[in-house]
Amino acid sequence: MELKEYQKRALETVRDYLTVLDEMRAKAAKAREIDPDLSFDFVRKAWEKTVPGRAFYPRQNGLKESVPMFCLKVPTGGGKTLLATRIIDAVNTQYRKRQTGLVLWIMPSTQIYRQTWQALKNRDHPYRQFLDIASGNRTVILEKGNGFSPSDVNENLCVLLLMLPSANRQTKEQLRMFRDSGGFDLFFPADENVNGHKALLERIPNLDTFEQEAGFWGRQIKTSLGNTLRLLNPLIILDEGHKAYSDNARATLEGFNPCAIVELTATPPKGANVLVAVPGTELLRDEMIKLDLHIQNRASANWRDTLLASIEHREKLELIAREHESNTNVYIRPICLIQVERTGKGQRDVGLIHADDVKEYLVNTRGIPEDQIAIKSSQKDELKEVDEVGGLMSRDCPIRFIITKQALQEGWDCPFAYVLTLLTNPSSKNALTQLVGRVLRQPNARKTGVAALDESYVFCFQRRGRDLMNEVRRGFGMEGLGDLQGRIREDKEVPQFGAKKFVKPREKFRDAARKIVLPAFFIKDGKHWRLVHHEADILSRVPWNDIDVSPLSELTLVPVTDKDIQLRAGLEERILGDDAEESAEPIPVQAARDLDYAFVAGHLLDILPNPWRGHELAKKVFEALLERNDRKLVADNFVFVVEEMRKRLESERDRLSEQVFRKLLSAGKIRFMVVAERLEEMGLRNRLPQEIVVKEGEKRASRLDGSQYMLSLFEHESEVGMNNLEMEVASYLDEQAALFFWYRNPVRRGYSVQGWRRTKVFADFIMTLAKENGDADEPFDEVFVLETKGIHLKRNADTQYKRSIFDLCNEYAKKKGWSEFVPDMQSKSMRFEIVDEDEWKAKLNQILTTHLK
Repeated sequence: MELKEYQKRALETVRDYLTVLDEMRAKAAKAREIDPDLSFDFVRKAWEKTVPGRAFYPRQNGLKESVPMFCLKVPTGGGKTLLATRIIDAVNTQYRKRQTGLVLWIMPSTQIYRQTWQALKNRDHPYRQFLDIASGNRTVILEKGNGFSPSDVNENLCVLLLMLPSANRQTKEQLRMFRDSGGFDLFFPADENVNGHKALLERIPNLDTFEQEAGFWGRQIKTSLGNTLRLLNPLIILDEGHKAYSDNARATLEGFNPCAIVELTATPPKGANVLVAVPGTELLRDEMIKLDLHIQNRASANWRDTLLASIEHREKLELIAREHESNTNVYIRPICLIQVERTGKGQRDVGLIHADDVKEYLVNTRGIPEDQIAIKSSQKDELKEVDEVGGLMSRDCPIRFIITKQALQEGWDCPFAYVLTLLTNPSSKNALTQLVGRVLRQPNARKTGVAALDESYVFCFQRRGRDLMNEVRRGFGMEGLGDLQGRIREDKEVPQFGAKKFVKPREKFRDAARKIVLPAFFIKDGKHWRLVHHEADILSRVPWNDIDVSPLSELTLVPVTDKDIQLRAGLEERILGDDAEESAEPIPVQAARDLDYAFVAGHLLDILPNPWRGHELAKKVFEALLERNDRKLVADNFVFVVEEMRKRLESERDRLSEQVFRKLLSAGKIRFMVVAERLEEMGLRNRLPQEIVVKEGEKRASRLDGSQYMLSLFEHESEVGMNNLEMEVASYLDEQAALFFWYRNPVRRGYSVQGWRRTKVFADFIMTLAKENGDADEPFDEVFVLETKGIHLKRNADTQYKRSIFDLCNEYAKKKGWSEFVPDMQSKSMRFEIVDEDEWKAKLNQILTTHLK
């Protein structure tokens, strides 16, 4: 499953934080060895170095030790579960330094629990497949009722799924997971091993015991699941983390002595350490959600009229979906969600709309087959049977209508849900707020190009217009999509599918914009020049045999420390000594294992696509380490070595790719130039558009003072996709007399430059500077390609790469001949610039001042 760009950026930030966290932990430990007074909070220090200036709230585990707890703010539909699987691997490899151990995955509702469990138990599901790769095919999925042993945790990646209510401890005896259990005896000393219990309590004093004061046998530790978790220092993944901020929930989770807590939520509360915040515009840009959201508010007092309108609309959508499938083989079956006021037996009262009322109307009046209708309530769950035979996304599933009261309010995930019908009392202010997110996910996380199938629809009746829009805005806020409120439309009638407006450039810029042709890197292919393609032209030429992994042979391997060994006094009855330390049996958290070179090659396929070469390099690295270290030491550091290999190979791949690119450039086989032909079929939009499509009601961006843009190429500049920095820059550009016009370049659909890495470089703005004494034929003489970067991205690897590409573009743009094929560009100069958030205005002032001189 390919990650979206915002997901890649989120994971890069997490990995940067974990790297710094590991470094600060090591420094704190060394400082503590020298002098305990020199110790510092390494978690806070790592946070300040990774995201300086961002609020930090310290957390402690049950042993009063500082524990990393960070939050990813990801809107509904943003792939939180997918990110969670990647973060598990990142924490294990970069912070825990092992593939095995326990992950405690906590969810707030039955619906989310079921979906996650089904995905992780299915070995063919991408989530489970990634965990299997990360663990060397040693993943074990557990539920609360499953027992497990020390060897299970030592040899596997164990993921224990748990409902939040189960973890939200009220009293010591209230919940089963904190009661004594026979399923976890091997983790604890034998009952008669008094010294073993005493030693373990000295090391982990927050374990539950039967006696709070020493009796005849001393304090006996309970062999409970709760105590077992405290021993194993699990990584906690907290889905919908904002629900775990009560005092009880926080105390219980921190009391599990976790190595780290990772929250995933669309709406982080105050007190959350937000490491990554993904705006809704990123989801929209990467085609994850269906927007615009169209709302039809029916005036009729009869709920059947509203239901009928939504039925007919869903049927129109299905006809469009079938036509789309015939052209693309992409299957979509639009589903209508219907919210009613009652679902339970004996609740079918006059004046209240019951699920059975709606079902009877669908079947008897509209003739809809019963197998196309499912009722989802606390008492009746007809979706459960569907989930067991392939799910709602299956071509074999007939479901088109789902009737519910509130059972689908949170966590329910079906991208085929397009229409939401609210048959609740108009005075109910929560119905739309709580259900709006259920119809926003885009099928296949990819736009279809068909307007009707790329948007979502709501039907309700007798709502006040102002109240209605406020409800939807609150709903967007609850889903983490508050920045997309401009994509809500209240329609008096259902919008005509495909209704759109074509907007031309402003008259005074039109002729000049038509003449602009933007440069790119081309490669000689026979007699012709074509665009450079990363895989075919760069990666295929990389001399993989030149990869230098020799520095890895000098890696310092650290023996397993006390923190990596759990002393289990009296694990079995054979250990009965009086001295706790002498009678303890050391059990490495990651036992020495065979050095599996095939596994290493498989783990590195995304970097080194040749598994045979990967196998050779793995063998070379580990054999070099074995010459300097004993086998057990190398095996104990297996995960650490693999992670260092990954870093080295990424660096080497990029180094060699850059060499290939620059060599072809120097030899003239690659040229930076412009060609007159339109190259959209080759993947390059090298001309500014001669028209754009604007949807009815799409919110127009404006200057920060509220006035309209005057120097934008198009009079209508959409607010969608513009972050705060881009809005500030656009407003500033629009006020500059030195500018002729500016154009906001759309990501993935606009102009880009292909370098030696796979990802193309898309700029944010293209601007032209007015020519002194220019006339109608030559109104400008300079073209700037401008990229903006937030302060937190200023020094990351991706930004540095983009700077190097732009530097190369500038170098070759100064040479004669770059524009030889396009006469209109021969009198123009080109510059490529990256401006950072902390200095963008000064940089632009410099550009404009230089131009005026």
